This record gives sequence, C-alpha cells and structure tokens, in this order.
Amino acid sequence: MYKACSFFVLGLMSCLFAEAQAPVFDVQHYRFAIQLNDVNDTIKGQAKIRIKFLKDVNSFQLNLVKTGSKGKGMLVSAVTEDDKNVSFAQDSDAVNINAAIKANSVHSYTVIYQGIPADGLIISTNKFGHRTFFGDNWPNRAHNWLPCADYPGDKAQVDFVVTAPDHYGVVANGLKIEETVLPNHLKLTHYKETAELPTKVMVIGVADFAIDHPGDVGNIPVYTYVFPENKDAGFKSYAVATEILPFYIKNVGPFAYKKLANVQSKTIFGGMENAGAIFYYENSTISPGIEELMAHEIAHQWFGDAASERNFGHVWLSEGFATYMTNLYLENKYGVDTLRKREIEDRVTVFGFEKRRHTPIVDTLVKSNYMQLLNANSYQKGGWVLHMLRRKLGDAAFWKGIRNYYAKYNGGNAYTSGLQKIMEQASGQDLKRFFQQWVYTPGHPQLNVTWKYDAAKGDIELSVTQKQDLSYQFPLELSIDGQLHTINITNKNTVSRFKVKAKPAKVKMDPNVNLLASFEVSGG
Repeated sequence: MYKACSFFVLGLMSCLFAEAQAPVFDVQHYRFAIQLNDVNDTIKGQAKIRIKFLKDVNSFQLNLVKTGSKGKGMLVSAVTEDDKNVSFAQDSDAVNINAAIKANSVHSYTVIYQGIPADGLIISTNKFGHRTFFGDNWPNRAHNWLPCADYPGDKAQVDFVVTAPDHYGVVANGLKIEETVLPNHLKLTHYKETAELPTKVMVIGVADFAIDHPGDVGNIPVYTYVFPENKDAGFKSYAVATEILPFYIKNVGPFAYKKLANVQSKTIFGGMENAGAIFYYENSTISPGIEELMAHEIAHQWFGDAASERNFGHVWLSEGFATYMTNLYLENKYGVDTLRKREIEDRVTVFGFEKRRHTPIVDTLVKSNYMQLLNANSYQKGGWVLHMLRRKLGDAAFWKGIRNYYAKYNGGNAYTSGLQKIMEQASGQDLKRFFQQWVYTPGHPQLNVTWKYDAAKGDIELSVTQKQDLSYQFPLELSIDGQLHTINITNKNTVSRFKVKAKPAKVKMDPNVNLLASFEVSGG
C-alpha cells in the first residue's frame, strides 16, 4: 500500500495471540453477511466460518474486538454449529469458543454479532459530504468488524453478502453473483471470491459510485468505481490500469483473481491493495502520480495478496516487491533513465530512515504495532535489494526466479528464505551472503574512495575503504572519464590500479545506480 499522512497518528489494536494461534487451525471459508443502514453506524453481522483443525483442542479463539467503554466494538449474541448453540465467552480482543474437536476434522460455526466498528470498517463521509463505508483491514484491523483469524498466515475463500440502502453501490473481492432488491428500499449484493486471501486484503466498499469498464485484459475485466462528482477525471486516469496489468501478467504470471476493480475511497491509506478491489485515496482521481500509485497497488495483487508474507516481519516480500515492480514497469514504459532516477531517490530515502532507526529489513522484533513496519526498509530498501539481485543474476535468471517464486507461493505464504532458495535455483548462485548482508543486517556500505594519478606509470591508484563495522562484499562499478570498470570489493580496504591516457577529469562511483551505498570521493 501507499501510506497516507493520517496513519502516523493512528492508534492500533494489537492482535496479541494471532501468530501463536496460527498452527491450531486453518480457516477454509468465510461468509460474512453484513447489514448497513443510514440511521446510525451500527452494523449487524452473521459470519459463517468453515475451519479445519490441525490439532486436538478443547477450545479455540477467533479474533474480534469486543464493545468497550467508548461504545465501539462488536458484541456477540450467539455462536452455533448446525443450528445448535455453542458455549462461548468474549474478552476484549477475541471470542473464546468452547468445543472439544479432533485434529483433521472440519467444522462450520456461525457467529451472530453487532456493534459500531472501532476501526477496520471506516464509516464516514467523503469530500462531497456523502456517507461511505470502506473496509480498511491492514495489517490486523479486520477483527474490529469481522470475526476471523486475523493474521497473514491464514488464507481463506470469502463471500460478502451486503444488505444496505438501495441507493448505494457495493464492491468487494471476487465476482458479483447476486444483486436483489429488497423491501423498504434495501438491496442485497453478494460477492464471491474463490481464491484464498489473508484477512488484510478482504474488503467491501459501499458508496454512491459511478462505474466504468475501460476494458478487459485477456479474460480479466477491469472496472473503475469513483464518486460521481469525479467521474470524468476518474474514468480517464484510472483507465491506465489496462496498460499496467499486462506488464505483470507477461513478466510474473497469471492474475490470481477474476476481476480488477480500482476504487476511489475514504480510508487511512493512499492506496490499499485489497485483492481484486484496490482502494485509492479521495484525490487520486486528479493526482499526477496516479500511474505510479496504480502500478504499485496492482503489483501487490501478485506480491502481498496472492503470494503473501507468512508474518509481518517479512512484509518486504509485499512492499519491497511492489516498490521495485513499479520501478520496472516505469522503466519498461519510459526508459532506463526513469529507473535510475527513482533508484537514486529511493536510496536517499533509505539512508535518511537509517539515521532514525537502525534495523534490518526482516524485523521480527515488532510484535504488535505492525504499522511501524511501513517504512523505508520494507519499501525502498526492499526494492533496492531486488534491484541489486537483478544486476547480480542478470535479467534472464532474475525474471525466471521471480516467476518461479510466484508460481510456488501463489495462494500461499512465504518467508524470505523461500525467496532466497528459489533465486538460487534459478541462477545457480549461492546467495547466502547476499541475503545476510542486505536483508538480515541493518545498515549499508559507507565507502571512502580516494584516487591518485601517477603520470610516470600512466595510471591511477584507487583506494576503497569501508567505514561501517560490517565488511560487505559487492561489485563496485566506477567510470573514469566515461569508461566503465568494476572492482569486486571483498575486504575493508581494496586498492586497484587503472591505466589512463591522461589525468582523469572525472572519476564517478556507481554511474549506473546499481549499488545501495554512500560515497565520499576525493583525489587528483
């Protein structure tokens, strides 16, 4: 996703037990029937959840925020199995269901609840003063309005059945399979998603929409949902999705969903990659950066949605991929100078963040407030790792590895080690040190470079010193009056000599922008 300013001041509920509970069961399917109204912000929910149990248990938990002192949260009135009541109790962050269950058995439970969402479903008014309802689940905010297993390691199919006043349009994951007019000016809309999703990208959007169908990419219909007042600009700007989608299909693999809807919304993010129903911020329809934003969110459909990180410590497998895939799409369309410019900007961002927080890309110390992982390590540094990996392996092996990674983890979850293994298989190279120094270790190479011209020998002596504590190994490209050379840096201090016809006018480090390093260069 793209971060909006408001997320920095957002208070989050943590999902303290989610990762620990992950091995106990696997949700197979959700059916969320949600009733919305225009009188107040109370929602009524009926969640039918089909679960395969992986262990013998006497009780288990579904994540759900209970109504608190401020009157927001969900109150469960009943839990049933096959229309029989099941004993349960709510605590502040979960529904504890008491049932003796054997491993490898499958059970379906129905949870009846209602309340005012504390978060997760944003009930608000848009910039035109019209009432809207937009799901906003990342990272673990779904359980503010949906009883669920609210962590990325558990993926399931989902149906949303939304009953709302009939003047609203409804969009959600999957395909619309029913739209029925009901008495009292209500309408029921049913969407079905057969691909397995993590809760972070399950979503509904309910608002007054103008809808466009700018085209199909293969058999994938592409839709635009915007507020009617922004119809002209929105239909035009969002149509670029029909150019972006083919690039990723060609280079990465098949699109995992049966439609792509791009939706103007009112949430806390600039863009949110909900599977097959991407949400963009309110002013995105007139933003000059809409192509970049859409390229990022559409890339997430492959990386983050279909192939998901197993836990949030590896969120760079989502955000770093979306960052670099955006750069590759723009390079393909506008040329390599665009890629270089963007990598330079990203490098500056990485170094600025590093001064504030010295942590590795894979940051497993964050246990609750996962919003802090939406940082330059996960985005720009993650993208830079992929950029350097591409240069190290070459385009053919790099893209082969990317396609193999997606094919293996589409519909599943990955750790960084899975990516490393697949890229090693695709390239025939040992990447242990590469991943160790760039992904699991904080910081970057800080290089002091000095050069000295020797007229008698007709060469220059160039000395490279790594100033940081860890000694990195990497190829360093440099140009001497436009002539390209490469030094393989393996130690703290490296000295090399290069023949020259005359004293160089210019010695430049990393002229093609292929190394995440900072440079101090002097000489003469």
